[in-house]
Amino acid sequence: MDNIRSVLEEREMRALSCHATLSARTKGRVYPEEQCQVRTVFQHDRDKILHSKSFRRLKHKTQVFLSPEGDHYRTRLTHTLEVSQIARTVARALGLNEDLTEAIALGHDLGHTPFGHAGERVLNELMPGGFHHVRQSLRVVDILEKGGAGLNLSWEVRDGISKHSKGGGPLQAEDPHAMPATLEGHLVRRCDMIAYVNHDLDDAQRAGVISLEQVPRDILAVLGQTHGRRIDTMVRDMIDASLGAGGACVRQSAEVEEAILALRDWLYNHVYQVKSVREDFDKASRILRDLYLYFLADEEALVRDGGKRIPGDALEVSVGDFIAGMTDRFAMNLYQRIFLPQPWKIL
Repeated sequence: MDNIRSVLEEREMRALSCHATLSARTKGRVYPEEQCQVRTVFQHDRDKILHSKSFRRLKHKTQVFLSPEGDHYRTRLTHTLEVSQIARTVARALGLNEDLTEAIALGHDLGHTPFGHAGERVLNELMPGGFHHVRQSLRVVDILEKGGAGLNLSWEVRDGISKHSKGGGPLQAEDPHAMPATLEGHLVRRCDMIAYVNHDLDDAQRAGVISLEQVPRDILAVLGQTHGRRIDTMVRDMIDASLGAGGACVRQSAEVEEAILALRDWLYNHVYQVKSVREDFDKASRILRDLYLYFLADEEALVRDGGKRIPGDALEVSVGDFIAGMTDRFAMNLYQRIFLPQPWKIL
């Protein structure tokens, strides 16, 4: 068989922007491994992530609404897929490496806890040294996947995963070291927000938490009145603004970026913090807190119920790994089995 990977690498050199990250110039992996003959290094990374257990578990992890019964609410998995597709569209338009973009996007939330950011807050309070899903995502791909062997991803994908989060801060961090080293990483960082401000608004409307009439008119005047129009506005604006800057950076116009950040802040106050949403997450927080303390006090139970002990790690770290890796329904079922009386069965 001809080495198809080399053909693909040569095609990248001819077709991609001079600002793109080329597969053939990767900084490599922590542990050398034989290269695939039919996939570039970033295509191989994408497939490693796609076939991982952590990726599959995202389908039962909360995005905004806790264990939604409706068929059309987003989960952490559908969020990830939306980020990936938006980012790939922009990468293609800008001549960036679509495979690297996709790999970063698919891996960026692998470390998220059950019950969304409520779960993250609980583990951050309980674990010595705190907890953040970005660090956990990197730990998942470096150590926890494949029974402790990790996925051994390329440097560029790991860098993009580790620097995708903005929290409540600006899209462009003041500290350059807090930003990804590749434009593809910059792109995923922005598309993550484009995806979640749009689908969280959509889900909140579907749930009856808000109506579109409540969203400030100045935001909608810039971004658009419908879900599709808002995504189209943000994507087109990013492409135009980035190409207008010569393609050497990924950016939005000042007007659209201001509207995106304003929508994010508005959602925080009117969706994420509303009483009906917050009450469910308070209950979920108690579930994770009780499970964490239970396993911290009983190492044998941790292993018996599916947790892993990695040599050299403190018990608190192993318990945190186990809790963070749970899906919403696994955590609730486990809590029920451990803490609630079970119906008596006569055999």
